[in-house]
Amino acid sequence: MSTHKQIDEETLNNLLYLSRLSPESTDIATLKKQVDEIVGYFDILSKYDDSENPYDAYPSTEAEKLREDEVVSGLEIPDVKNVSENFMDGYFQVPKVLGEGA
Repeated sequence: MSTHKQIDEETLNNLLYLSRLSPESTDIATLKKQVDEIVGYFDILSKYDDSENPYDAYPSTEAEKLREDEVVSGLEIPDVKNVSENFMDGYFQVPKVLGEGA
């Protein structure tokens, strides 16, 4: 992995600042080696072809094949009341889901 670009000291210091690490809390030589290895992985990844469209993997929907939008009448209130006994003032009463204090 020594053929890839090495991280210079200024970039390493900027990375330390962004990561909120201090040079006193970190072995700089070990950290530099690890960052250089990470950059090496990007060199490996850049060898792979990424020119194909990632959206080709997902099926598309053609607008012509969708159903027409039509307004249909909904349920009337007397019909809704037949669905449940716990219906009052236009709302259904449901079991309590959250714990106390919520």
